[in-house]
Amino acid sequence: MAENKKNAVSVKKAHSKGNQKPTYVSRLETRYQEEIVPELMKEFGYSSIMECPKLVKIVLNMRLGEAGTNEKNVDEAVKQMETISGQHPVVTKARKSIANFKLREGVPVGVKVTLRRIRMYDFLDKFISIDLPRVRDFRGISKDSFDGRGDYSVGIKEQLIFPEISYDKVTRTQGMDVVIVTTAKTDKEAYALLSKLGLPFAK
Repeated sequence: MAENKKNAVSVKKAHSKGNQKPTYVSRLETRYQEEIVPELMKEFGYSSIMECPKLVKIVLNMRLGEAGTNEKNVDEAVKQMETISGQHPVVTKARKSIANFKLREGVPVGVKVTLRRIRMYDFLDKFISIDLPRVRDFRGISKDSFDGRGDYSVGIKEQLIFPEISYDKVTRTQGMDVVIVTTAKTDKEAYALLSKLGLPFAK
């Protein structure tokens, strides 16, 4: 019973005037506020909660490559990204033509979505506990993918690690990047934040 309570989605009451409706709060965000912030303050000697690094957004980007010249491939990528993220993505297009890459201006080159707040926390929670463990021969994610400014990128080889995507409906496997943006000033602080959130870094 205690375990069920611990894993249950946290709910808090909104203190607005009129009808008080419960406001959904991600369990990962609740753990960040109640457990991780105190740990970070102790570890790095922060004098204020405002100094603690936190998540800002998660950007999902599916690069299309030559598939961008096929309208059906673009539509499929959009639908898959929407299914994975729960949010309608935007199609990014080439800003200029590059002959060496057979790229023409205006041709779709990717599908992108930016997650914030509740959707960000819910996606990361599922990504950690369900999606990444589905990677074949998974041994953890690299510690070397920080950008020096506290942000971290994970490369996914195929969209089939997401259980929402039906294998039978996929006409082509497609990789994507998951970029986690934080307020951390250093990679050390970002690593501490993300590891405490549960990201399974390789040992």
